[in-house]
Amino acid sequence: MLKRLYEWTMAKAASKDATGWLAGVSFAESSFFPLPPDLLLVPMVIANRKAAWKLATICTLASVVGGIAGYMIGYFLYETIGRWVIDFYHLTEKFEQLRLTFVEYGAEILIIKGMTPIPYKLLTITAGVAHLPLWVFIGASIISRAIRFYLVAALLYFFGPPIRAFIEKRLTLVTSVFAVALIGGFLVVKLL
Repeated sequence: MLKRLYEWTMAKAASKDATGWLAGVSFAESSFFPLPPDLLLVPMVIANRKAAWKLATICTLASVVGGIAGYMIGYFLYETIGRWVIDFYHLTEKFEQLRLTFVEYGAEILIIKGMTPIPYKLLTITAGVAHLPLWVFIGASIISRAIRFYLVAALLYFFGPPIRAFIEKRLTLVTSVFAVALIGGFLVVKLL
């Protein structure tokens, strides 16, 4: 199933309506869709590097709006829709662990984990269940999603097609290294 979904997503990246599909996939991935928008973003930026920043902005905004939908599922509809989404992705154990720490560290979790390939829908639904203040959720989501998508766009913009293979093979490594650097920066600022 995932292979067919991947092929469908790649076909949309090459279509004349690719920008709309990019926004739609970015929105849906934040609340229920299994594939990340990077699958569209990477080939679209490679095809038109001048549009890199526009495409990263579309991903960011659509992902945040989709994240608000995920937040609302967690806040209002967890027992019906939210639990089904979490169970569908076999994330129940991770969800329970995350929920326990989300009340105290919700913004930090969103900023750090929202940059990684961890399913963002897990974070958005958890934020709603934990009743994280909506303005905190939106602010942290903007930061994390912008860093993630602008990082991908910047690497592709400055280094072009050779970086595509590197990103596709090592997306987890790239975002994790960046997240570690960001955490280190927060620690340095906090200790000073």
